[in-house]
Amino acid sequence: MPNSLRWLLWPVIAGLVAGLAIVALRQPAVPAPLPASSSAAPGYASAFNRAAPAVVNIYTSKVVQTPRSSVFEDPILRHFFRRGNPAEREKVERSLGSGVIVSDQGYLLTNLHVIQGADEILVLLQDGRQSIARLIGSDPETDLAVLKINLPELQPIALGNTPQVQVGDIVLAIGNPYGFGQSMSQGIVSAKGRYGLGLTNYENFIQTDAAINPGNSGGALVDHEGRLIGINTAIYTQSGGSTGIGLAIPADLALRTMKDIIEYGRPVRGWLGLEVKSVAPQSNGVVISAIMPGGPAAKAGLKIGDVIFAINETPVGDGHAGMNEIAATRPGSTVSLDFARAGERQRLDIVVGIRPAPVAASG
Repeated sequence: MPNSLRWLLWPVIAGLVAGLAIVALRQPAVPAPLPASSSAAPGYASAFNRAAPAVVNIYTSKVVQTPRSSVFEDPILRHFFRRGNPAEREKVERSLGSGVIVSDQGYLLTNLHVIQGADEILVLLQDGRQSIARLIGSDPETDLAVLKINLPELQPIALGNTPQVQVGDIVLAIGNPYGFGQSMSQGIVSAKGRYGLGLTNYENFIQTDAAINPGNSGGALVDHEGRLIGINTAIYTQSGGSTGIGLAIPADLALRTMKDIIEYGRPVRGWLGLEVKSVAPQSNGVVISAIMPGGPAAKAGLKIGDVIFAINETPVGDGHAGMNEIAATRPGSTVSLDFARAGERQRLDIVVGIRPAPVAASG
């Protein structure tokens, strides 16, 4: 090629190269593929795997007598039904719920309403094993029951620190909703210390929006690491299904109740032998409305009309907090009461007694 022609083509070639470079710069960059992750996606599988072997499905049955048809009132037909009561027939009622293994010796916690009146209680474990459970004892005042099964190599649930649970913490509800089998739902702690619902005498519920449905009762409410913080007990609903308001008994209260039932046959609660009512809405303090003769309060010199403001220097609120404080105090311990009588503030130490067992309703 002549040198003159070569010099004429160089500007053209340079222009083409520059144009191609500009076009390349305008193309969107394609990201390089990310290296495969060696860890699992974020979730709560490890918490479920840790807790689920300790959560059981409970199936109960009981035989009830139901009325027969009025046709059996016919004297001729009655002649053929001389054995038993011809006006009644037997029917087997079945129900379901959940429970939590809390000891490698086979002790389980569940709700009393799950197994109340049952003639037989069948427990089904996650690994497929099953066992007939024995009722050790129950506490109607907290709706708790203690069962025992005899199986080897049980895996009890790990225990969390219930007092440190805060509103907003992630929680997981594990149980047997509608008898579908073991399931888990996820939510947060919506509130603590819920009471005044009329469900039990000692109400101090953890509220959660984790889905709790019929069959979940008696199951586990666990933290994000699979540690027990509550026993799922009830839902607030008008439809019968979950509405985002579930209630669980705090694990520390449930375990304390279980220990007493195993050791003494019933819960052992502190008692002062008095009745109180709130001073006024939204104000701290309760006024003594009744005193049991011979009880700790009477022996200490408290009187009707005294206004209690604090127990062990902790405000009593509207009385609920104070009642729980005394109930959780072991009998024989001493508590300090700040109260007012005729406008004069005083402090008094009282030895806590044993709360009498509730009187069973007569049939």
